[in-house]
Amino acid sequence: MITMDQIIREGHPTLRKKAEEMKFPLTEEEKKIAGEMLEFLKNSQDPEKAEKYGLRAGIGIAANQIDVPKRMFALHITDEGMEPLSMTIINPKIVSHSAKRSYLPGGEGCLSVDRDVPGFVPRHAKITIKGFTPEGEPIKKRLSGLQAIAFQHELDHLNGVMFYDHIDPDEPFRDYPDAEPLKAEEE
Repeated sequence: MITMDQIIREGHPTLRKKAEEMKFPLTEEEKKIAGEMLEFLKNSQDPEKAEKYGLRAGIGIAANQIDVPKRMFALHITDEGMEPLSMTIINPKIVSHSAKRSYLPGGEGCLSVDRDVPGFVPRHAKITIKGFTPEGEPIKKRLSGLQAIAFQHELDHLNGVMFYDHIDPDEPFRDYPDAEPLKAEEE
């Protein structure tokens, strides 16, 4: 079981490395890690388990956040008023995106960052994604709202990019003409 102790924090070199493509079939160890990442997110969102194991709530986690520099991450987002998204995706890609962007009005957080970093992180409002399940089945989905933002946040991790790299250091809350804050019903 993954706990906060296994999650590496900012400053660790793996967080700035581009993760490696994965080859199928995955090894048993890779499949185990894929399952444990999703289990971590579910546990982190369960108040009793989160308290028992000292977990910080998360909706996404990339393999390189547990010092495994491979192209996979898990997302578990169930409270959006949309169809729940709960998956581990291997070799994820964005194949198309909207010109319009959105951002979380409260800013983004990260399990690897133990401090608040204020500022807007503009992301594509809608994306079409591709990848594979841990068993090698193809995945293709259209995502919007919080799901699209979380997917882009985790994909950044696989490319060695932290969310705060997108924040304007001189004007963290500046207006982006092509971006709107994600509305409460979408969050």
